[in-house]
Amino acid sequence: MTVELALSGFGLAVWLYLILARGGFWRADIRDENGVPSPPAEWHSVIAVVPARNEAEVIAKSLSSLLNQDYAKPLKVILVDDQSDDGTADAALAAAEAAGASDRLTILRGQPLPQGWTGKLWAMEQGVTQASALAEPPCYLLLTDADIAYEPGVIRRLVSRAEGGPLALTSLMVKLRCESLAERALIPAFVFFFQMLYPFAWTNRRDSTMAAAAGGCMLVRRDALEAAGGIEAIRSSLIDDCALGRSMKKQGAIWLGLTGSVHSLRPYPALEDIRRMVSRSAYDQLNYSPLLLAGTVAGMLLTYLLPPLFAIFGSGLAQVMGAVTWGLMAFAFWPIVRFYRLSPLWAAALPVIAALYMVFTLDSALQHWRGRGGLWKGRVQARRAEAS
Repeated sequence: MTVELALSGFGLAVWLYLILARGGFWRADIRDENGVPSPPAEWHSVIAVVPARNEAEVIAKSLSSLLNQDYAKPLKVILVDDQSDDGTADAALAAAEAAGASDRLTILRGQPLPQGWTGKLWAMEQGVTQASALAEPPCYLLLTDADIAYEPGVIRRLVSRAEGGPLALTSLMVKLRCESLAERALIPAFVFFFQMLYPFAWTNRRDSTMAAAAGGCMLVRRDALEAAGGIEAIRSSLIDDCALGRSMKKQGAIWLGLTGSVHSLRPYPALEDIRRMVSRSAYDQLNYSPLLLAGTVAGMLLTYLLPPLFAIFGSGLAQVMGAVTWGLMAFAFWPIVRFYRLSPLWAAALPVIAALYMVFTLDSALQHWRGRGGLWKGRVQARRAEAS
């Protein structure tokens, strides 16, 4: 067997496995809107905890969507203003006043970041502590970002699903903005790769060790979070949502799905914006290991890049297998491309898109080695290179 045949056969085998035996991740059919349980006998209280650092441009729309939720009980919000210098708190107050809900918004001025914490988790910790100290603490905490907008019935569906489980954590992969050319090219793939790493069907199985969550929208039972050690148990995690998912699954069942009813307001107008977003945590996903980095790059070359090269430039059986593999790639990518309402031509572009993500992953390692890993709004949050 020639090297060309062996490599083309490897790529084909990988994609057959991914399509047939990886939890059906590519179907993109586990969604918030599907199979919502009946309303619970009792609607429990919910407080949203929103960490915000320099989010004045989006905070009004985000808060308004929370304060105007169609929920059985008034939804309260604790906004933790994490050392903002752009008027985030003022914009939040104005939004609450406009919604006639000033009494349901509490704004905490975030305390200086302690050693060993990431900024977002420290802000979340302060908000959770405030909610838990109330005379009547909530049953549920909605841990959400300041750049997320909710359609009116989302919290009702989240609580119905959590109560119907019962679930310790219910999380939604929010629909990211997909308007600019860079977003259309790269955002669906971001969700596709996340689903590949953490197949939702496996995450949602009680008998599976797979666990994950999506940080933009996480509804947690307060008592389960406390039993898991609270936010402090994951205080240094850069990929904090998946760390919380693992922590909460030890306390009970969890559920993760896509949604078209919760939207990210954060724009990624250019390729550079998405590079920064991916590079911030990609090397953390590899546990800061040069060996895992090398293996990932090799795997992406074999799985995504060689098949189309064989299909175009190969010959004989290797060319046939390369073409079939490329077709399987496009077939698997198409459901999430359709979810984002894009042209099917984007599905065929997955090899090029994957090559860009490979470059972003290498850049993530480079930034880490330069001491700039996990950079977010002026903070370097990743473990230091010398400690990896």
